[in-house]
Amino acid sequence: MKRVVGDQRLGFYATVGEDGSPNLAEGNDLRPRRRPPALRGHPVAPTVANIRRGSTVELNVVDPLVRKGYCLKGPAEVHEPGTDLYAAGIERLRKDGSTLTGRVRAIVVIEVREARPLVSPAYDDGSLTEADLVRTFRARFAELHGGAPGRLMRAGTARRAPA
Repeated sequence: MKRVVGDQRLGFYATVGEDGSPNLAEGNDLRPRRRPPALRGHPVAPTVANIRRGSTVELNVVDPLVRKGYCLKGPAEVHEPGTDLYAAGIERLRKDGSTLTGRVRAIVVIEVREARPLVSPAYDDGSLTEADLVRTFRARFAELHGGAPGRLMRAGTARRAPA
């Protein structure tokens, strides 16, 4: 789990807004922490405001090629400039090569109390492997971003990848 989160470094934070409505936002530069089981990241302002009001956080991190990842849930704390955890978070981002530290207004630490795997329905019938999906989505991303068209899901098939 820590490897997937550390490798992807991008997740989607779900919180509850002041009016009770759901809020979903991108958070980047995710970094697993050893103890307690926690994650560090810097989500967008509405998410930070919801956390300050006491919203539990659910964070989904998914590898876009293999279509597997984790749903992590727990309470979170916001750490702002001038705090030790903010300084430590910024230092870790710099050490890991981030060029975005000047934009970070808060570091959020999530105490992970629940972790569940997320697995694409593409695996449900057992006919596709991780390698199949990696080939499919590499081709799809290449096509979307100006590369050669990709249509094969598995060698010898002509089905289009699921959206």
